[in-house]
Amino acid sequence: MADNEQSQSAAKAVDDAPISPIERKNSLENHLMHRPDRAALVDKNILPASSAAPGLLSQQKELQKHMLGDKLNDKISHRPTPETLVKDGVLHEDPRSAEERYEEAIEDEYAKREGGA
Repeated sequence: MADNEQSQSAAKAVDDAPISPIERKNSLENHLMHRPDRAALVDKNILPASSAAPGLLSQQKELQKHMLGDKLNDKISHRPTPETLVKDGVLHEDPRSAEERYEEAIEDEYAKREGGA
């Protein structure tokens, strides 16, 4: 009941009166005068912090994406094996079989989806 009253009061609050062209122009000029500068937009991550030409921004972004992928692939290729980590004492040997670990992982996933655990 209260929701219905709120929606009716919200509908009444909407102003359907047309805006005069002069008011619209003044509003636009006012907004343009108070427009934030480029540095403020870069600080808020609205504009990219790049000195490249706007036409090159997509290519620059794509290049950065590929460079990050290459960097991650390089790090993964130098990653130690699980056997090495167990030998060094970083990982501990799990006494359960692979099938038991799989069953537990599946149960945990179902519990997460159902709102448990």
